Amino acid sequence: MVELGILSLVLMATRFAAFGRKLSVTTLVLLALAAFSPLGNLLIYPLESRFPAWDPARGAPDGIIVLGGSVDTDLSAAHRTPVVAHAADRLFAPAELARRYPNARIIFTGGTANLVATDAREADYSAPILENLGIPKQRLILERNSRNTWENAIFTNELVTPKPGERWLLVTSAFHMPRSMGIFRKAGFDVEAYPVDWRMGGREDLFSFTNMGADGLGRTEVAVREWIGLLAYRLMGRTGELLPGPGKD
Repeated sequence: MVELGILSLVLMATRFAAFGRKLSVTTLVLLALAAFSPLGNLLIYPLESRFPAWDPARGAPDGIIVLGGSVDTDLSAAHRTPVVAHAADRLFAPAELARRYPNARIIFTGGTANLVATDAREADYSAPILENLGIPKQRLILERNSRNTWENAIFTNELVTPKPGERWLLVTSAFHMPRSMGIFRKAGFDVEAYPVDWRMGGREDLFSFTNMGADGLGRTEVAVREWIGLLAYRLMGRTGELLPGPGKD
């Protein structure tokens, strides 16, 4: 939308000024809708509600997989200490699960998403946080080479070689769970969803407006990025369906 706004200003200085003015008005309306209307909620709710909360009545899991995405590797490297930028629930949840299920293996998977390779790996900075939250170092298995969710699934599968009949939990943000589950299934790793880090309440919030533009823009951005990711991964054959659900592909 920022790019559309800039384009409209450029057009206003040309013979297409009339179209530029219309485009600028359209851009402002779209920006207002993304910031203050329920648009972000409407886009993110189908993602977050796709998988229900995990049912502990099913019994203890054999392992717990934690997807990266909480720690900013660049900031952590710059300040030489872990910097949690967002999605802290991805780190809190496995600490609680580790206490509840002392025999479960704990896998953290996350390298760097930077296009230019660096030595800063998310697993290296997340491990001390998980240890401080009570997970013994000897229980942690770190996968530090993956750059995206597809590699999370492939590398983790190779690292732990799950045995038939084992039950593994997958911990990630609720909005990211459909794509993650589809990817792990495609990689041949049968996991159970353990969603965390919700960005909205429930169905009752679907048509709620907000007076905090940053909140609305944040939800809209997260949702749009995830929908684009779902479409891209489906086209690349890395998921079996556009919006993976609780049933297997």
